[in-house]
Amino acid sequence: MKNVLFICAANKLRSPTAEQIFADYPNIETDSAGINASAENTLSSEHLIWADIIFVMENMHRKKLSQKYKRHLNGQRIITLGIPDNYAYMDTKLIEILKKKIEPFLR
Repeated sequence: MKNVLFICAANKLRSPTAEQIFADYPNIETDSAGINASAENTLSSEHLIWADIIFVMENMHRKKLSQKYKRHLNGQRIITLGIPDNYAYMDTKLIEILKKKIEPFLR
């Protein structure tokens, strides 16, 4: 089983969409969180300890993650997807982009 964590800023649109669409993939457990203090589900050290692979939506999320949680990142693979905050929750275009960018890492 691979634990996959999706991170964006507010955990309202992009990362919850990714969590939802990959939740039923075989041998994968998903979760999502936001890096901002005001996020729906705020990122914690427990998220990072749990995760085997971490996907962040933008470079700024990776930078904040490295600055704030560096001591909790113990060799997890962190992948920046380069997906801007231009989509609604479960937007069909967002789903298409997420699948195209993430599926190769989950094989």
